[in-house]
Amino acid sequence: MAASAPILPTISINVDYDEERQKITDFLCFFKAPASRLTTLVSHGAGAPISLEDADDDQDELERELSGAIDRMDVDRSAAQRRSRARAEAEASSSRQVPFYMHQLQNIANREQDSLVVELDDVAAHVNTTTGESGAQLVGAIRSNAKRYADLFAECVDRLVPEPSKDISHKDDVLDVIRHQRMERNARTVESAQDPNDTGVAPEDASDNVFPPVLLRRYTLYLKPSTRRVAGEQPEEPLAVRAVRGSHLGKLITVRGIVTRVSEVKPFLLVDAYACDVCGAEVFQEVTSRQYMPLTQCNSRKCLTNNTRGPLYPQVRASKFVPFQEVKIQEMADQVPVGHIPRTMTIHVYGPLTRAMNPGDVVHVGGIFLPMPYSGFKAIRAGLLTDTYLDAQSIHQLKKQYTAMQRTPEIAAQIAELKDDPALYQKLASSIAPEIYGHEDVKKCLLLLLVGGVSKTVGDGMKIRGDINVCLMGDPGVAKSQLLKYISKVAPRGVYTTGRGSSGVGLTAAVMRDPVTDEMVLEGGALVLADNGIACIDEFDKMEESDRTAIHEVMEQQTISISKAGITTTLNARTSILAAANPLYGRYNPRVSPVDNINLPAALLSRFDILYLILDTPSRDDDERLAQHVTYVHMHSAHPELEYDVISPTLMRHYIALARQKRPVLSKAVSDYVVGAYAQMRNQYKEDELSTDSTGPSSSGTGYVSARTLLGIIRLSQALARLRFDDQVSLPDVDEALRLLEVSKSSVLNHPSLATRDTAQDHTYISKIYRIIREFYNTHTAALADDDAMDIDHAIPIPQLRARILASGFVEDQFQECLQEYQDLGVLQVSANRLLFL
Repeated sequence: MAASAPILPTISINVDYDEERQKITDFLCFFKAPASRLTTLVSHGAGAPISLEDADDDQDELERELSGAIDRMDVDRSAAQRRSRARAEAEASSSRQVPFYMHQLQNIANREQDSLVVELDDVAAHVNTTTGESGAQLVGAIRSNAKRYADLFAECVDRLVPEPSKDISHKDDVLDVIRHQRMERNARTVESAQDPNDTGVAPEDASDNVFPPVLLRRYTLYLKPSTRRVAGEQPEEPLAVRAVRGSHLGKLITVRGIVTRVSEVKPFLLVDAYACDVCGAEVFQEVTSRQYMPLTQCNSRKCLTNNTRGPLYPQVRASKFVPFQEVKIQEMADQVPVGHIPRTMTIHVYGPLTRAMNPGDVVHVGGIFLPMPYSGFKAIRAGLLTDTYLDAQSIHQLKKQYTAMQRTPEIAAQIAELKDDPALYQKLASSIAPEIYGHEDVKKCLLLLLVGGVSKTVGDGMKIRGDINVCLMGDPGVAKSQLLKYISKVAPRGVYTTGRGSSGVGLTAAVMRDPVTDEMVLEGGALVLADNGIACIDEFDKMEESDRTAIHEVMEQQTISISKAGITTTLNARTSILAAANPLYGRYNPRVSPVDNINLPAALLSRFDILYLILDTPSRDDDERLAQHVTYVHMHSAHPELEYDVISPTLMRHYIALARQKRPVLSKAVSDYVVGAYAQMRNQYKEDELSTDSTGPSSSGTGYVSARTLLGIIRLSQALARLRFDDQVSLPDVDEALRLLEVSKSSVLNHPSLATRDTAQDHTYISKIYRIIREFYNTHTAALADDDAMDIDHAIPIPQLRARILASGFVEDQFQECLQEYQDLGVLQVSANRLLFL
C-alpha cells in the first residue's frame, strides 16, 4: 500500500470574527473625542495619516505670540480682552466630546473626506458599551493580524456609512454618477416587476447589478500604530530594517530609515469592469492579488439562458483605480553594524499617502509587513523565494525642513529672550561644537552657513543663489572633520560624505531600472538628498577630478542636469556645500604661494564664498590651553565652562528656522559702501598679482576675487541681518562680512615668525577689538577717502565703530575698556564722538 501524502498541520484559532465585528462597530459608533480633533482633520487634509508636526491648531496662535514678543508691539487692552474671551469660547467648544468616527463617516458619505485613519491609541482608550471590556485586547489582536482586521474595519465602515446629506452633482466622481444611475435603474426594475400592468418583460437578475464592496468605497482606511504600552506589551518602538524578521509577517510594525528612491505615482487597479455586447450586462471583477486573469465571456443570467456567452469589453470609466507609489528606505548610518552594508526595504504606498515622502527624508513608516511572491520569469529563477514589502499605513517625518518645525511656548519665550541679547552673535557661534577648542571665526562662518542668504528669482526667471558655500583648508588635526560632522547633525537635512568614498554618480544621480515598471528611473545622490540642507564633503582634495567637476553646477546654479539613457532632466540641489581639504603637501608650506598650497582649480575656488585656511602654528600658550581643553573633555565628557552660556542645538535650530523667514534688502547707502569695498578688494588683488610676478610668491593672495566674491559679501551680510531679525542690511553687517573674508586670508603669512606673532596677539579680547579698530580705520580711509564726512586728520566716527564692534560679538564694556587702555598708552585719542590715531 502506497504511503499516504503527509497532511499539513492545521491550527484552530479560537477567534469569533462576528464578535470582533461587534467590538469594532461599538468602537466606531460610540468613541468620542474633543471637537478640536475634527477641526484639525478638516483643516489639514481630512485626516491624511502624515505626521509633519506642523498640523497643530495652536501653531498659528504661537506664531502670532512669537511675532508679538519679537516686535514688542503694544496692544489695546479691550482688544486683548476680546481675544482672550474668544479664545476661551473656542477652547470650550473644542473640548466638547463628539462622536469622532461617525462624524468622519458622514464626511466620507458627502465626499468631503477621502481617508479614514483608525488610531490604535483610540481603540485602546475605548471601553465597550455592552461588555465594559477595554480595547487593549483588541489592539493586541490588530497588531498581530493587521491585514485581516483592516478588512474587518472596512466591512464595518461599509455598514455604518450614513446616507449623504447632499445630492449628487456633475462635479462628483464618475463612479458616484454610475452608482447613482444603477441604483435608480434597479429601483425602476423592482417597480416594474411589482406592477400588474407590466408588459411581461422579465426583470434582470439582481445578481447582475451587485457592485463589489471595494467599488463602492470612496475612502482609504489606514491603521495608525500605537505608541503606548498596551496590556503589558512593549510599546511600538521603530525598528531598523535588519531587525525585521519573519515573525513580523502580517503584523503592524514601524520601521525607521531614510528615503533613497521614490517612484512615480501610478494607477493601481482594484476593480475591473466589463460590458457585454450581447445582453448589455455589466460585470465587475475584484482584483485581490498582483496577477489576475481578465474575463473574456459574459456569465450573466441572460447569456447563460440563451447560451450565447457574449464577449466582454473592458470599461475603464467604471473601473476603480487608486494612486500607487513604491518607495525605498535605507537603514540609518547608526543602525549598520561594522563591516556591513545598509539594507533597504520596499514600501508600498496607496491613496492619499502618495507623494508624502521625498528622497532624503528621515521617516518612521508604520505599516503591515507582508510577503510578495515573484512573478513571471523571476519566479522561475527565484524558485521558492518570495520578496517582502511594507504596506504603509502612517508616515511620520523626523528630519523636517526649517518651515515644518514646531515651536513650543517655552522655545518661543527663549527665542524672544535670545533675540534681545547683545552678545547673540558670539553666543550662537560659540555654541557650535563647544567641545572643539578655539576656531571662533570659523564657527562664525559656519553659523552664517546655517542661516544662509536670500535666494531670489528675477522677473525673467533667472535665479540668484542664496546658500553660502564654505571650504575649510588646513593642516591635519585641526578638527575640520569634527566640525563637518557637527554641522551635518545640526542641519535639518544634512548629508556627510567623503571625497574618496564618493563618485560623480553618487553625488549627483544614478540611472536605475525600476523593478516594478521596468522603466529607467533616476536615483538621487548625496547632493539631491541634501536638497534644502547642507552637504558636508570631507577630504575634498582627494576626490578625482572627474568627480569633483560634478558639483560645479550644484555650487553655483543649484541644479543637476542629467542626460543619460534617454533621460534628459534637471534635478533640484538647493544645498550649501561645506568642504574640508588638506593642502597639497599634507601640511601648509609657507615657502610657496597659497594658490600652490591649495591645489584646487580657480573655477572651483571662485564658487566658495569663504575659503578659510586653518594653520597649526606652534605656540606654547595656545598649545597649553588646547591641551587643557581636550583633557577636560576626556575627564568630564563635557566641554569646560565657556565665556557664554551654550545654546542647545534644538534652540539653535528653531532660532535659525525663524531667522531664515526674514528677507533683508540692501539700502542705497549700504549698496554704495559694498561697491567701494569690492573695488578696493579688486585693486588689492591686482597689486598682489603684480607682486607675485615680480618678486615670487605673495603673502596675501589666497584666493581669486571676482564678481562671485561680491555676491558672497552680500550673502554673508544678509545672513548677519537675518540673525538680528532685521529687514535691512546695515553697514556693520557688511563690515563683519568683510572682516570674515579678511580673517580667512590673514591666517596665511609667509614668515613663520610673523604667523606666530600674529597669533600671539589674539589672546585677549582687548587685542581683538584693537585689531578690528585698525581694520575699520584702514577700510574707511581707503573706501571713503573723498567723502566730506571724513576729517583731514582721518578721524573715524565712534557710533559706526561701536556698531561694528558689537556686530562682531563683543559688548559695550569690553569696547570702552579697550579704548581706555589704548588711550592710556597714547596710541589713540577719543574726543567729540571721534577716534583719532596719534
